[in-house]
Amino acid sequence: MPTSLRGKGAGRLASVGLRGALVLAAVAALAVTAVGREETDEGSWAKEHRPTVRLPSLKGEKLQVAAVWTGPEEANFRRVLAEFERRTGATVEFVPTGDNVATYIGSKVEGGKPPDVVMVPQVGVVEQFAAKGWLKPLGPQARQQLEKNFSRGWQDLATYEGTRYGVYYKVANKSLIWYNTAAYRDAGVGEAKTWQQFLDDARTLTDSGVPAVSVGGADGWVLTDWFENIYLSQAGPDLYDKLAAHEIPWTHPSVGRALKTLGELFGERRLLAGGPRGALQTEFPASVTKAFGDLASPQAASVFEADFVGVNIAGDTNARIGKEAKAYPFPAVDGESPVVTAGDAAVVLRQSEGAQALLTFLASTDAAGIAAEAGGFLSPNRELDLAAYPDAVQRRIARALVSAGDDFRFDMSDQAPAAFGGTKGQGEWKALQDFLLKPHDVEGAQQNLEAAAAKAYEK
Repeated sequence: MPTSLRGKGAGRLASVGLRGALVLAAVAALAVTAVGREETDEGSWAKEHRPTVRLPSLKGEKLQVAAVWTGPEEANFRRVLAEFERRTGATVEFVPTGDNVATYIGSKVEGGKPPDVVMVPQVGVVEQFAAKGWLKPLGPQARQQLEKNFSRGWQDLATYEGTRYGVYYKVANKSLIWYNTAAYRDAGVGEAKTWQQFLDDARTLTDSGVPAVSVGGADGWVLTDWFENIYLSQAGPDLYDKLAAHEIPWTHPSVGRALKTLGELFGERRLLAGGPRGALQTEFPASVTKAFGDLASPQAASVFEADFVGVNIAGDTNARIGKEAKAYPFPAVDGESPVVTAGDAAVVLRQSEGAQALLTFLASTDAAGIAAEAGGFLSPNRELDLAAYPDAVQRRIARALVSAGDDFRFDMSDQAPAAFGGTKGQGEWKALQDFLLKPHDVEGAQQNLEAAAAKAYEK
């Protein structure tokens, strides 16, 4: 696997911002619904499965672990930490970092009191920390678990200048179409395998009386995810990496081709709930409720986004995942069905036997199984039995992720400078929102994207 999988632009720090806060809140809500038990219940996975990794005795050792997670998502992670404590005798303190992990850790390092382990939600931040000399390389046992349980691509994402520093413990699959099963059934359509079939089905759905797709265009990051999935499937991983690093301009023919493809959907206004202008006024949570909020009379038949859509379905609607709401992989455009991801990597800041043992545990199926069972969690651990997930929909999402092997890419806009890929009202978000209103102006959109990218990457 070429090192470009890590994203040559990943060293440029992007803020967690609005999208990160939304995802965190969403996953927390899903954890509440999926767990369906008291937060202190450790579940049955650890009790029913023999340990796959040997951990040292750490009685008396104290560790501090920091992450952005709060609420039920934190509770899920605490179950994992509780099992680590039970098996090692160590005491682990969990500390929330707030949304900006880089700022929090920077202040702790300057003060001489960094946590032992931190969960980092961005590729660029892992590289930034490694470049500053803050991270400790993975020990032999952690590397062994990483190599055994993770594809080379996930190993490389937390690698800097040839040294392995982290374990991608928790991730997201951002390549899913969620659909209202009744709307699809009534229209006589199924799960599209190709982009052309998706468009044909969208017309059939709309003709049946339900607009095919709800788009949360008020949140520019939703539009970046639409573009990234089409671009990865159509242009391929090598060009995806180059565009992510701005090694090719946004005026490149491959970008124009992807925009033209996206314009096939956006340009047929009747296919979108509320049309392009309505989509531009729809925030992401509302885009989900349009498809699943009123089951008797939905405003849309489907919505595109990551596995965290299930959170909004569970928290904001009466639809049941696996019954009224299901999901399938983003349809293939010209190549394979794309897999675009995001995730959190565990890294060591203070070297100790305990810190290395914790990363060894987090890289194991033992830890992944506990978290998967609770719900609201997705692991890239390819050795994890998919039966650990609480329902068929989450199992299918996990299968699509791990089946991709190394054929996935990390979210492109999260690799870009925040001014281009992560700021409301400017950069890629603004250019794609303008494109949503004028989907036939491909050349104009490319020029706007390149002008904003050139300015942001110069800094």
